[in-house]
Amino acid sequence: MPLFDLPLVQLRNYTSSAVAPADFDSFWDRTITEARALPLNAVFEPVDNYLSVIDTFDVTFSGFGGDRIKGWLHVPAHLEAGQQLPVVVEYIGYSGGRGLVNQNTRWAQAGYAHFIMDTRGQGYGGVSGDTPDPHPSAGGVNYAGLMTRGADHQDNYYFRRVYVDAFRAVEAAQSHPAVHPSTVVLTGVSQGGGITVAAAGLTAGRLDGVIAALPDVPFLQDFRRAIDITPRGPYPEIAGFLGRHREKYESMLAVMNYFDGVHLGRAATVPALFSAAQMDDICPPSTVFASYNNYGVGGGAPEKDIEVYRFNNHEGGQEHHWIKQLQFLRKLLSS
Repeated sequence: MPLFDLPLVQLRNYTSSAVAPADFDSFWDRTITEARALPLNAVFEPVDNYLSVIDTFDVTFSGFGGDRIKGWLHVPAHLEAGQQLPVVVEYIGYSGGRGLVNQNTRWAQAGYAHFIMDTRGQGYGGVSGDTPDPHPSAGGVNYAGLMTRGADHQDNYYFRRVYVDAFRAVEAAQSHPAVHPSTVVLTGVSQGGGITVAAAGLTAGRLDGVIAALPDVPFLQDFRRAIDITPRGPYPEIAGFLGRHREKYESMLAVMNYFDGVHLGRAATVPALFSAAQMDDICPPSTVFASYNNYGVGGGAPEKDIEVYRFNNHEGGQEHHWIKQLQFLRKLLSS
């Protein structure tokens, strides 16, 4: 894929034309308050992962509407009694789930507790999942995939449920005795990166303990531009729906505006390391830079940086970027 988006010099200053809804903050205050009124009921059951150096727990906790959400918690084996570790809470890419019990343990290999949140209604795209989404699509907004599910109203939109699950996943991770509750790092690739941005913004001022965010080629940023320019899914799910329902464009964009990381990340207060790939035709670099350039501007301007991979598509920096993330956390935790 050739370079197709704005040149890097323009990306550095691109901030999006999107404007947050007037009731954006009150919508999310209400949403999070309603969610936290329900018991978390986090359960951690030890399971055999067939690994000698990592212990794993099968996690279940209550997310949006009290729905039971699955996850994994991996920790280095043979922890001393009372020992607590920083925890990396990881969110998963679009269509993926938490996977098999030993499929992804790399943060635990690095010495951290590693909490993986299953994504409701996903786990059908090559990485298995175990969490259904029991809420039907509302308002007749039905189309292949999840991007238009419930997009008749912000209260019904699919990602409202996912973002609440992500918030409560942090609380669940903090509740385990092997986790230091004041040392939580958020991360994810693609959809997981977008959820990371959302969780960083939603926890700010509402939940203590998050210390950093690592959004990798994040999805769910700058919806209006993404729908216009992105040639490869999942954003084209929205364009495909609108190609049959021409009259719903503005109303659907108004709903999605509540879930745009460009707005959610503004409230973030913790340091962040982003990544963008300049040939990315799934999460175009301008949408990622819109998120990065807005991140933290309403939350005291925390330190942030972005790694740019000029010749990569949506795979981004992969193992090279993980080294950057490890270095970022080592420096942060040693300061």
